[in-house]
Amino acid sequence: MPEEFLQYIWENRLFPQSGLQTTDGEKIEIVDVGRRNIDSGPDFFNAKIRIGKTLWAGNVEIHKTASDWGKHKHQDDKAYDNVILHVVEKYDTPVLRSNAEIIPAFEIRYAEKLNENYQKLLSARTWIACQQQFYKVDLLTFKIAYHRLMIERLEGKTQEIMQCLEENHHNWNETFYQFLAKFFGFKVNAAPFQLLAKSLPLSILSKHKNNLFQIEAFLFGNAGLLNEQLPGDDYYTSLRNEYLHLFNKYGLKAIESHLWRFMRLRPVNFPTVRIAQFAALINSSELLFSKIIEIESIAGLKTLFDVTASTYWDTHYRFNKLSKKRIKRIGESSVNSIIINTVVPFLFVFGEVQGKHYLKDRALGFLEELPPEKNSIIKKWGLLGIAVRSAYDTQALLQLKNVYCETKKCLNCQIGNKFIKVTE
Repeated sequence: MPEEFLQYIWENRLFPQSGLQTTDGEKIEIVDVGRRNIDSGPDFFNAKIRIGKTLWAGNVEIHKTASDWGKHKHQDDKAYDNVILHVVEKYDTPVLRSNAEIIPAFEIRYAEKLNENYQKLLSARTWIACQQQFYKVDLLTFKIAYHRLMIERLEGKTQEIMQCLEENHHNWNETFYQFLAKFFGFKVNAAPFQLLAKSLPLSILSKHKNNLFQIEAFLFGNAGLLNEQLPGDDYYTSLRNEYLHLFNKYGLKAIESHLWRFMRLRPVNFPTVRIAQFAALINSSELLFSKIIEIESIAGLKTLFDVTASTYWDTHYRFNKLSKKRIKRIGESSVNSIIINTVVPFLFVFGEVQGKHYLKDRALGFLEELPPEKNSIIKKWGLLGIAVRSAYDTQALLQLKNVYCETKKCLNCQIGNKFIKVTE
């Protein structure tokens, strides 16, 4: 069994709790197994273990065999000098601290059924490892798991936001603008949209915030989409001329036009349409993130993002190509996605950084008010009998599938745990 399984057995006390002894025959009482360490160093911190008549406080290291201590070169790392107990499946050699003291060792024992349950999950070839037993999960387990999964999902986005914030000298509005641009590209054009935003600082656009045409010229020009000569399209020609003026004025540098993808996209999702909608949003909302912080309702957020591309795009999806008239408003499902994938994570991280926990609660509340997302993963959860009420549920289920089920991290999953622990 992998060390991770032995760590799981130790952390959940799935071993006999009485009559315990070290390999030297001293009586052991596990007062506190400690806290799992996910970084370098011993496996568990701050454990409390009574060995003989002495209560020890310190760390615990877990290995399959005691000799793994030497293989991992822990004897050369002073971080392991505070290990008070070496937990192993097989004791094949004594282990010493750097001062030559022997570290007490304990051979852990557990029911073979636990091993069988875990192996069954690992070898499963179904959509999720526990699919055959999934119907046994009670509603309370799901509710508890959902909250943990949601917090994990939001915290997982913290590092990327914080890194970008550092690059932008802690300017929240600039950072939000760049992440919002990334969303406007969906998955296919997320990278070029983010590059576009980074190539065109919000501080420059803000100087022209009241002129939609100029904002369009900035965005289409820096997107590399105004490089051609298109006689007969007056709007395009005017944009191109305006961009040349702005390009020289600000010393801009456009991204490469070949980065944009049109193939296999519905016309309404063409990058040209999305850029036009993004321009309308920038034009209508100065310091967007600052406004979002003050909004307390979903209705208020939706009003903020209820924008429409300029009239040229009513009859176009691409430059110089007429199409049937259709107003290019940001649809409700797209607005919901903006709130789920951009607004909520930023509110959560901002609340954490600023110590404003009511903003974190508000972010979670927004998810509970939004309708559930529709995608292939959520559909398959539905086939397993999972009813979803809101975006809060669907985001939790996406986290469960992508982070735990895909990699079979059943040991770390509250649901998988229930099936591993069954010994009857």
